Amino acid sequence: MKTENVILVDEHDQEIGSMEKMEAHRSGMLHRAISVFVFDDTGRLLLQQRAAHKYHSANLWTNTCCSHPAPGEAASAAASRRLQEEMGLEVPLTFAFTFLYRASFDDGLVEHEFDHVFVGYTNRSPKLNPEEVAAYRWATRAEVEREMQMNPEAYTAWFKLIYKQAFGQAGLD
Repeated sequence: MKTENVILVDEHDQEIGSMEKMEAHRSGMLHRAISVFVFDDTGRLLLQQRAAHKYHSANLWTNTCCSHPAPGEAASAAASRRLQEEMGLEVPLTFAFTFLYRASFDDGLVEHEFDHVFVGYTNRSPKLNPEEVAAYRWATRAEVEREMQMNPEAYTAWFKLIYKQAFGQAGLD
């Protein structure tokens, strides 16, 4: 596994350094992240199921893609890059909002992120990178909300916090 660094930030998203990704997740250091929500022209969200070997939240359903910008990389560039790397899609993305969250996992890792959220639109099917993604599906907001009520443990911590706002930003609330 190659070494990846993340951008450490303060609670105002001001850069304060960088750190190896796994060390940042072990120590719970606040770092910059990106989340992408891609919708089709009927208002369905493209969901991904994280690959089984991911270091946390394996096999859980989440937004279209998520990751971290590399030091020196803009959040918007990271969002486009990771959408291509994970889902095989090139889609124009628009910045939507940011949010800060912290979630602890059973394996001792901590997500403490200042997340930049982007929205895009396509009707194309993704070409999954099996190193990142196990499966995908399109879902309406009503379907997501029904599933979230019946089986919330099937979704990532961050997705549960932001999916409603992302649908709203896409004009689908």
